[in-house]
Amino acid sequence: MWKYEKKLQYPVNIKRPSPALAKIIISQLGGPHGELGAATRYLSQRYSMPYNEVKGMLTDIGTEEFVPS
Repeated sequence: MWKYEKKLQYPVNIKRPSPALAKIIISQLGGPHGELGAATRYLSQRYSMPYNEVKGMLTDIGTEEFVPS
């Protein structure tokens, strides 16, 4: 069995919400030119590569894009 607790790894205390800043941050993460878009492009392009070395490189780059910096 396991227990699910919905809590953040690093608690956040937002004193003044800023919708404009939130829009910029979410566009960098999930927008067409953001991290998620780049990762899915790399991982989908690997299937059309004829060489295993290139497939491996695209897989490494694509999975690295998922890691938060």
